[in-house]
Amino acid sequence: MGPRASRGRFGDAVEAFSSNWRNVNLRRAQLSFFGAWASEWAFTVALGIVAYDAGGVVAVGLVGMLRMLPSAVLTPLLAPFADRGRRERTLIVVSLIRAVTTGAAAVIVALSGPVELVYVIAAVTTVASTLFRPAHSALLPTLCRTGHELASANVVRGMLDSIATLIGPLGAAVLLATTDVSVVFAVAAGASLWAALLLLRVRYEAPPRDTPARRPHLMTEVADGFRALGASPDLQIITALILAQTFTRGALSVFSVVVAIEMLGMGDAGVGTLMAAVGVGAVLGSMASSLLVGSHRLGVWFAVGVGLWGLPFVLIGLFPQWAAVLVLLAVVGTANALIDVAGFTLIGRLAPDAVMARVFAVQESIIAVSIGVGSMLASGLIEWIGLTAALIVIGAICPVLAVAFWWRLRRLDASVGALDEQVQLLQRVPMFAPLPLPAIEHLARGIDPVSVPAGTTVFAQGDIGDRYYLIESGEAEVIGDGRLVATLGAGEGFGEIALLRRMPRTATVIARTALRLRALTAERFTVSVLGFTPSAAAAASDIDSELDRFSPGSAPEESSAG
Repeated sequence: MGPRASRGRFGDAVEAFSSNWRNVNLRRAQLSFFGAWASEWAFTVALGIVAYDAGGVVAVGLVGMLRMLPSAVLTPLLAPFADRGRRERTLIVVSLIRAVTTGAAAVIVALSGPVELVYVIAAVTTVASTLFRPAHSALLPTLCRTGHELASANVVRGMLDSIATLIGPLGAAVLLATTDVSVVFAVAAGASLWAALLLLRVRYEAPPRDTPARRPHLMTEVADGFRALGASPDLQIITALILAQTFTRGALSVFSVVVAIEMLGMGDAGVGTLMAAVGVGAVLGSMASSLLVGSHRLGVWFAVGVGLWGLPFVLIGLFPQWAAVLVLLAVVGTANALIDVAGFTLIGRLAPDAVMARVFAVQESIIAVSIGVGSMLASGLIEWIGLTAALIVIGAICPVLAVAFWWRLRRLDASVGALDEQVQLLQRVPMFAPLPLPAIEHLARGIDPVSVPAGTTVFAQGDIGDRYYLIESGEAEVIGDGRLVATLGAGEGFGEIALLRRMPRTATVIARTALRLRALTAERFTVSVLGFTPSAAAAASDIDSELDRFSPGSAPEESSAG
């Protein structure tokens, strides 16, 4: 990469953060995520200490498994509610539930109550936690208008996730060294409450969605999420690699405790210190991953992140010195930042908006099982073959799978690049420019190529309108009442008047040169444009000017036709 390209990437990175800060709604949504995830990491550290003190390493693994099982079952069942209405409302409810349950855990621990009750609370708050990310992931595309902007939002969220990964465990370590576990739970509850308050002030106009005359059964809606995932091989590959990464993440919740206390002799506070090393690496990785904004190789970087999630565990098993462990866990944090930016951006581009929260929820459900299994198997392997061998065996999984799927992810990058070209073409039309990313990508996926030889009529005045056309290359003449009304070129569209006003074609369009067109069906076009107020307003203004232009005596201009 040359100096000029490097400067361009650096500029994209700076713009990613500044654009998120300028967008008030995006800023509040991002800060809410930070509060929620700092709370989750602090809660995880505190729960690990409670479980280890009560039953040792086996208890840590068992609690890690049991807290994830309810999430695996309930998250897909609850996700349709996020797709039915405004997604920030789901996030508010989830954050309030987490605040109340985590606060209850603080009281129970402070009063030396039954530890089993803390485990039950952990399961409840984990259900809420696993529902937060899919709803938030589905909200972000709604607040963005381009793939570049969505990548920027995921970069910023990845950075905040990384900072939360650092602040949560580090804050827990400080509190554990100066107070006790109950205070850690109390602070985590406060962070969740702050997240809810931020979301109360988010304001945006939801993108257009098809509203059925009769809402389907809840289980049908749940199944739609699984069907969307099953229908996309690309989503299946991403999910498979995320499963490998989260399986290793589940093992990390056990490894961090056993390595800190038994291998390195760092005590309870050492657990927080090791997890804080992950956070340091995540922050550094987020800064580096901000350079991925504008990259057309997100799939490749995603594979790199997955591979680097596992390799450090192999090396920790081979080099069990505290300095090496801290550095290697920082590499894990860096890998996590790469996965967050690349993985969530790709999923947001591939999943249909109408079921996006459900797709993310299905993945979170599978992930919850994967984390639980990773936690349980890690503790079992430690008991069976020892800590060193367990680190090596589990650490090898991610790198092997990343290599296996490398070429498939490169092909995915190529297909996303082609989609970007269609989106950019559509956004040159004023009525499409205001559409949020999910809506305009819905249009781009339904666009059909049409070739028209020079001198051929695309449609005639008085015809019934059934399609909207966008010129990719070439020129077209618009003939109204026997006279030349306008000449159209690349990036201009025509045919919207008949579709939006439900009237016959107001003019004839003839290919002046060979045309390469992109066509949209009437239904897809009208649902997207009329379902979003700014686009509908832009279309109405365009139609009014076009109808005025067709009045007698008007001179030919470059414009659109219906």
